[in-house]
Amino acid sequence: MDERQRIERLAHLAVEVGANVQPGQLVVIAGHLANAPVMREIARAAYRAGARRVEAEWIDRHMTRALIELGPEESLDYSAPWLLKLIETLAAEKGAYIQVSGDPEPELLSDLPGDRVARARPREWVAEWVRMVGENAVNWTIVPAPTPAWARQVFGKPDMDALWTAVEKAIRLDRADPVAAWRQHLARLRRIADALTERRFESVRYVGPGTDFTVGLLPSSRWKGAGTTTSFGVAYVPNMPTEEVYTSPDRRRAEGRLRSTRPLDMRGTIVRDLELEFRDGRIVNVKASSGAEVVRAEVAVDEGASRLGEVSLVDGSSEVGKLGLIFYNTLFDENATSHIAYGAGFANAVEDVADRVEGLNESAVHTDFMVGNPDVEISGQERGGAWVPILRDNEFRLG
Repeated sequence: MDERQRIERLAHLAVEVGANVQPGQLVVIAGHLANAPVMREIARAAYRAGARRVEAEWIDRHMTRALIELGPEESLDYSAPWLLKLIETLAAEKGAYIQVSGDPEPELLSDLPGDRVARARPREWVAEWVRMVGENAVNWTIVPAPTPAWARQVFGKPDMDALWTAVEKAIRLDRADPVAAWRQHLARLRRIADALTERRFESVRYVGPGTDFTVGLLPSSRWKGAGTTTSFGVAYVPNMPTEEVYTSPDRRRAEGRLRSTRPLDMRGTIVRDLELEFRDGRIVNVKASSGAEVVRAEVAVDEGASRLGEVSLVDGSSEVGKLGLIFYNTLFDENATSHIAYGAGFANAVEDVADRVEGLNESAVHTDFMVGNPDVEISGQERGGAWVPILRDNEFRLG
């Protein structure tokens, strides 16, 4: 199969299963300039699905580099009015948003000051995006676009065929009927999420090498599977790949030490051996063998950045995890193993309005980092105080 055919099949899956574009919808596709072949094919697939209009939102990290190097301090986190209008219009029009993930120059920002790199993002835009996602105001998805530089990160050489093969396995494009395979996969994740929600755990605890950490859940925290539904009734899959079940915790309750189990790519800076210490729900200490300054700067962005917004569980059945690769791309690495995110929580993962007001985290930041592997035991605390296994040896134990 040539690359053109691979892109066509990816675009079809992104539109039919990922965003699930509906007839008459306004569609925005975001991605790097180098992702243009994938973005163009997604546009064609969206029009075939009946889209009313498809527009591109182009990303050029060289523009970001210029901002970080030369821009005034107050412009680093500035949100241009037209970007905010895009969010407003998508929500008002009940539109669809497709983000293409595949950095053509992953290390472009790695030599710049970490504090400025962390701040160089449109803060108000991110906060509005998180709010819109939490309210299920649009159907959206993130899909991969292999690049030679990304292949070099993973395999040590720009082997595009190897990266495409890995990506296809991770997103089930290697199956005879990828759409049917996704439906079966989503049904399994929903069953696991429902089982976790029924247990109504008080807290979740992580114990492993360098890790002894407990995070509290809200009384109405609801575990969600990979697929979700908009407020206007369209089912969609936010991440492709996706292997997780997740919820939003109580932002006030997180204690202990948590060690990341995989490197984290933060906009061109690789954070290695990340260790976070929590007290009274807040990150109070950050350590890493590389990239610590970027994390420290990000958790200082606003009041909620140093608190948790997401707890996600992934077991050893993950198609991403079974590949045994480090992708240096959070879309993939977070679906290889269990992860946690500091920053904004998801309103759609907390049922009770009072719980949202009191305990759901708000922030312009949402950063996932990986914390699971076979050596990390994850347990849930029942309301009566007993601890029961959730994950052991990378397997769900909910029976």
